Amino acid sequence: MELDKQGAAIGIGGVKYEISQISLVVRDLDKTMKSYHKVFGWGPWTVFEHVPPMHHDTELRDKKVHYSLLGAETMVGSVNFELLQPLEGPSLWQEFLDKHGEGIASIAVMFKTREESEKVKAAFKELGIEVIMRARIGDHIEYYYLDTEPMLKCSIESGSGHAIDFVKPKYVYP
Repeated sequence: MELDKQGAAIGIGGVKYEISQISLVVRDLDKTMKSYHKVFGWGPWTVFEHVPPMHHDTELRDKKVHYSLLGAETMVGSVNFELLQPLEGPSLWQEFLDKHGEGIASIAVMFKTREESEKVKAAFKELGIEVIMRARIGDHIEYYYLDTEPMLKCSIESGSGHAIDFVKPKYVYP
């Protein structure tokens, strides 16, 4: 195993894969968010509505489709915890809900630069793992989901940037 100067593991594509986010797919974002706040005290939650025109170029399995969602995020230690509620259109999140019900749908390993993100896509492609869902937020953020469930037993999300850095939230709770 290759290590960087600080002793952290380097994965395929020559990059470090640190968990940046864990995402839970839910049917009722407000109810679930309030439950997590009540039980664990987690918050504040920043709630985003991912709809056009800010959320665009949506694809599922190499086909252009329209999908939209609500997302709520809060930091729990150094990890971003996210709730996702599909609103309309076909998506991996809706498929997850239909097949499994609510639950942890993905782990994200996000990168700051597009170059790192492109290395990740290329490295997974060499393993025969393709991007199965993607979208853009604004002009400079791409997120995508890799078809990693057969190998890693969960979906891996990756991409570059983070919408919370420039997208205005719909609201903050509490």
